Amino acid sequence: MRQSLLLFAAAALAWGGLPAQAQDAQVGRQKAQACAVCHGPQGIATAPDAPNLAGQPEVYLTAQLRAYRDGTRKHEIMSVMAKPLSDADIANLAAWFASIKVEAQAPR
Repeated sequence: MRQSLLLFAAAALAWGGLPAQAQDAQVGRQKAQACAVCHGPQGIATAPDAPNLAGQPEVYLTAQLRAYRDGTRKHEIMSVMAKPLSDADIANLAAWFASIKVEAQAPR
């Protein structure tokens, strides 16, 4: 168990720090209105080259938004969108998208 926690902490640090504590998903939902153009109002992408955000792990979303904000990950639109986000904004957005339940179905 202890080894698993150490591995998680090492992975989180490699991704840009330990995950922020879950914040307010409803505040994140309001902030996510600007994301809806590409990622959809419920985190299911409407643009063909945008990823689905619904159901993604909070730690992953937090790390990616921070990377766009600080320039270690680059994308023409996301770099601009993430630049003004505070740590609280990122935590709230990550909480919102992570809270959306997604169900996968095998093809028939």
